[in-house]
Amino acid sequence: MSEVLLDIDLPGIKPFKTGKVRNVFDLGDSLLLVASDRISAFDSVMPNGIPDKGAILTQISLFWFDFTKKIIKNHVIESDADKFPAQLKPFKEKLAKRSIIGKKAKVIPVECVVRGYLSGSGWKEYQKSQSICGIKLPAGLKESSKLPEPIFTPTTKAEQGHDLNITFDEVVDQVGKETAATIKDKTIKIYQACADYADKQGIIIADTKFEFGFFGNEIIIIDEMLTPDSSRFWPKDQYKPGQGQPSYDKQFVRDYLESIKWNKEPPAPELPEEVVKKTREKYMEAFTKLTGRNKL
Repeated sequence: MSEVLLDIDLPGIKPFKTGKVRNVFDLGDSLLLVASDRISAFDSVMPNGIPDKGAILTQISLFWFDFTKKIIKNHVIESDADKFPAQLKPFKEKLAKRSIIGKKAKVIPVECVVRGYLSGSGWKEYQKSQSICGIKLPAGLKESSKLPEPIFTPTTKAEQGHDLNITFDEVVDQVGKETAATIKDKTIKIYQACADYADKQGIIIADTKFEFGFFGNEIIIIDEMLTPDSSRFWPKDQYKPGQGQPSYDKQFVRDYLESIKWNKEPPAPELPEEVVKKTREKYMEAFTKLTGRNKL
């Protein structure tokens, strides 16, 4: 295991944006996206991270970008730190395996969520209205039920606070009919292809979210893709509808925070070593099952 990378400082390289997990730098005609080992839960970043998490997320994303390139083009220009431009050479060790140089796309301001199973906020909404984002669903579904077909349940892309569920008509109002139709179609096609593949590897992809942008006149997929941070991954051999499912994500972190009755207000508490270790194991297990590799 490598040392935990929480703060990503690249002196002389212009910062572009800092998220909960990723730091983005401006390289002029492209962007450098670096995934840290930070982990967030309940909208707060924990003071200690998960070793190698940034590398695991980046390598899973790269696997999927390659897997789906016939369905949609993506933003990846280069992911091999040995081939990065000269100005990044001093940071090669820090950037290796956890960085992507990507195209500068004009972001489409919609979180493209697709659900194949009923869970999380979708399950809560279904219990109230038997629908999600204005889509009527059959009666009698249980928590974690497989849906008759995957549904597109977009949300706003909030800079602060929580994303809010919106209807497809609201997406049309926001980005136009043609763009809305394209991102919906691509979201469902990508999900279907990847969920079918993951199922054969023993992982159920219950839901996930994608981000798209315009590169020139073309819509491409950007950011991360089908990672345990942006998706619900469930072990297929333990799947039981009618209840919450064990998963390959931050479950240990969330369970621990609930167990100590943290009030979910910053500052977040330090995670015990055992929680860090188990969380890393889950991320690595998902990586290995999906990519067939046991080394980053």
